[in-house]
Amino acid sequence: MSDGADGCAMLGAVETRSVSPVFVGRAGELTALTEALSRATAGEPQALLIGGEAGVGKTRLIEEFLDTACAQGAVVALGGCVELGADGLPFAPFATALRSLRRRLPEELAAAADGQQAELARLLPELGDPGSHESSDEDSTARLFELTVRLLERLAADRTIVLVLEDLHWADASTRHLLTYLLRTLRRGRIVVVASYRADDIHRRHPLRPLLAELDRLRTIRRIELARFTRTEVHRQLTGILAAEPDPGLVEEVFERSDGNAFFVEELIVSHEAGCAAGQLSDSLRDLLLVRVETLPEDAQRIARIVAEGGSTVEYGLLAAVARLTEDELIEALRAAVGANLLLAVPDGDGYRFRHSLVREAVSDDLLPGERSRLNRRYAEALEADPGLVRADERANRLATYWYHAHDPAKALPAVLSASVATRKRHAYAEQLRLLERAMELWDEAPAETRGSLRPMDYAEAYPACGCDPESAALSYLDLLAEAAIAARLSGDRERALKIGKTALRHLGDAEPGDPLRAAWFWTERARLQSNLGRGDGWEEIARAQELVKGLPPSAVHAVVLVGAAGWGMLRNPGPDALAAAERAVEYARLVKAESIELNARLTLGTLMTAAGDVEAGLREMHAVRERTSALGQFTETVRAHINISSALESLGRSAEAVEVADTGIRVARAYGLVDSVGWVEANRAESLFSLGSWGEIGEIATRLLRSATSSKPRGSASLRLAQLAVARGELDAARRHLADARAAYGSRDTIPQYVLPMAQVEIAVAAAEGRIEDVRTLLAAAEQAGFPPSTHRYGWPLLLTAVTAEADSRGLPAADEGRAEALAVVRRSVRGLAAPAPVWEAYSRQVSEEIARAEGRETAARWAEVVAAYEPLERPYQLARARHRHADALLVEGGRREEATALLRQAHATAVRLGARPLREDVELLAARARLSLAEEKQVPAPAEPGDDTFGLTPREQDVLRLVAAGRTNRQIAEELFISPKTASVHVSNILAKLGVAGRGEAAALAHRLHLLDTPL
Repeated sequence: MSDGADGCAMLGAVETRSVSPVFVGRAGELTALTEALSRATAGEPQALLIGGEAGVGKTRLIEEFLDTACAQGAVVALGGCVELGADGLPFAPFATALRSLRRRLPEELAAAADGQQAELARLLPELGDPGSHESSDEDSTARLFELTVRLLERLAADRTIVLVLEDLHWADASTRHLLTYLLRTLRRGRIVVVASYRADDIHRRHPLRPLLAELDRLRTIRRIELARFTRTEVHRQLTGILAAEPDPGLVEEVFERSDGNAFFVEELIVSHEAGCAAGQLSDSLRDLLLVRVETLPEDAQRIARIVAEGGSTVEYGLLAAVARLTEDELIEALRAAVGANLLLAVPDGDGYRFRHSLVREAVSDDLLPGERSRLNRRYAEALEADPGLVRADERANRLATYWYHAHDPAKALPAVLSASVATRKRHAYAEQLRLLERAMELWDEAPAETRGSLRPMDYAEAYPACGCDPESAALSYLDLLAEAAIAARLSGDRERALKIGKTALRHLGDAEPGDPLRAAWFWTERARLQSNLGRGDGWEEIARAQELVKGLPPSAVHAVVLVGAAGWGMLRNPGPDALAAAERAVEYARLVKAESIELNARLTLGTLMTAAGDVEAGLREMHAVRERTSALGQFTETVRAHINISSALESLGRSAEAVEVADTGIRVARAYGLVDSVGWVEANRAESLFSLGSWGEIGEIATRLLRSATSSKPRGSASLRLAQLAVARGELDAARRHLADARAAYGSRDTIPQYVLPMAQVEIAVAAAEGRIEDVRTLLAAAEQAGFPPSTHRYGWPLLLTAVTAEADSRGLPAADEGRAEALAVVRRSVRGLAAPAPVWEAYSRQVSEEIARAEGRETAARWAEVVAAYEPLERPYQLARARHRHADALLVEGGRREEATALLRQAHATAVRLGARPLREDVELLAARARLSLAEEKQVPAPAEPGDDTFGLTPREQDVLRLVAAGRTNRQIAEELFISPKTASVHVSNILAKLGVAGRGEAAALAHRLHLLDTPL
């Protein structure tokens, strides 16, 4: 595919037009494109997908649209996916389009890329050195994608840009992923993205099919499907081509044979003009497409065959080297092919391509097998002799492809491995994996001397160098599998990575049983993949790896194994074993001078130290790691430090500090395009904002995370925050829905306490709100059985508080009495195992104790005052409001302190209103109404309630009925006891439910007991 136009004038500088000089039909489609251009010019980014069968007119439609865009002053950047044999070049259309923009807007592009040239050079090498393999990590591809989108947005800030990406059916995986990311995240700028694809090529297993399905779900993208021409449109096309009214018989014949395909119409006319009568037109599509070729001179036909096998575009110098014609002969052959409208000169004048890919495919298919291999060998030999014949960013891939299709394993294997390194440096990991799999295919076919001459590409991550000098040690098949496993993981194909690792472990067991370091490395990789795929927690694999390295001298692999064990413990059981593993990991990493591994281990160590109570030392360690990784440019680890520090601060109740750290982490992550890391930090920030009572921001953060987070865990955390918010606001259906989404995102195979315990707390809260006390007890018992591991107090205390509050609220309900003592015993046992290492958890501990007392009917206003006092210096407005409500209730029951109760209720009510906490607000309002207290701010002393006054408008008879409802009586039993009819009892119950604003008898009974409606008036 060409480099794109240097400007609107360049689009017409060479013959790139179809045979027909008349643009036929497509009025609706062209209108859709021009309307998108208008909206983009107004500042609203647009995206359109154009699909249709080969030859239906996609390119011609785009040409007409680009004429309009150029006339309106838009900057056009055209790029096409490159087919090279059966391969695609990574990021080819984006590289071509950016190269075009750089020629058109050199200063503007340089300014937009300022500070990120090294990273963006992975797409456009002209920007500088793309850097080394050290920057490769699971965030690296997302970082490149984010910076690319940001670059386009900056360029389109004050000018309209039309970005056209053609032939998506040939797109490599990296191009598909970048396009998906662009279309999902593009939010500003005057830009139109138009992408085309050949619809008839998209079979059930075509890799583009899932992308199209995903893009269909995005409402911001418009799909345009081009239909074939009608008979009338074919007539107009023929009139334009012939410059005269066509014979009706010819129109009918061409329409029937072409079936309305615009390109076939043109080729049929070529056949007709070549001397075939209308009734003699070829029945074979391939023969029809070869008519142009067969009428050319022999040298021109030879050039056509060479270009067909060279790829989508062949550079003039490379073509000359392969053709082995004199310059004059080559020029004459090219002139004939271009004159016959078979080949086109690409807009930059440096090469040639077929006018239509269908013709190229037909010519290529017409080659004999030996002829195809010979041509590929000539291409490879020419490129080896003069590497400057093609662009540097394409050289390695094209050489590897040519040698592979030349069927020369001795040459192909080294070339494929070199291409895999070049592709990895561009973060095109899916293409790297494809190349490495090709190397595996060639491995046994290549001569032993070729394999013996290969050297490791550079050992994958901490993969061991087998104790040998990598300069002299030959590359082994295991080395190849290790690189492939990493490439598969980084490309997101974890299933493939798992299979490759399984193959490696089987190979180790069969062929090299005495290589424990390599085996340990593969087991550690397997542990990570098992956890990421939700197949388990990975501990069995980590334990195998630890057993393999036991007693061995310190090594990078040993350190990685210990880091894995420490990280596993940090998330699931942060006790002494995890702390010891982290300390040893730091020690081993220092001994082998593996600073990246050391910093990773130190961050885990600092997190575990903080959890173990060595707070300040742990925080200092994490801050030190943050500073060092920032200085080294290891920004993924820098942001991970922000994630862990903000989480540790939240665990200590220092939520405001946690938000500040998270804000800084988000800025760093966004500055370096660490999209996935942004999701993790924002998830932590949302948790701290919930604690601080800044509930208004949480919905926006969660929506953003659900839309853009690439990992499932941040999406799960977003759903969990929404579930917690919905429960607190009384939106139970929404809470259940968000809780189900969180469970789906977290998975069920790996029960990490920081996810499992909060989800259990939400489920208990929903059950309590619906009066399902037995379900509350069942869920509490399950939580106790699963246990509260060390340092999970931040999740354990809220869960226990929710459960014991439900017990207290149900006190007095006959149906709830049985089993209460056992449930409270569970709470007491659990409390004994929970730490309270910070003031906020001391406050929770006091509140849980007093809710136990309330559940047993022995609460006191004095102890509730202590709970309120514990919360007042803290940043927990919701918990403080709940404590104030309970304190006011206790004061009113004890009597005599109505002014103090009024002040507490007003404070609690103001907080509940601000937060939108409807259940708390309603409880406060009901208590105030029963006690005849005003929640409005006023200076006069509230009038005392008069004995005998009805509450909530309940008549004395309705109060009698409510007492019996609370005792669990049926309507018939109430009727018998009060000497009324069952129908009258039913009417009283209905009136009671309406006046209390509840949905059922259980809720009415619970409310009556909670607000003491059946006690002596307050």
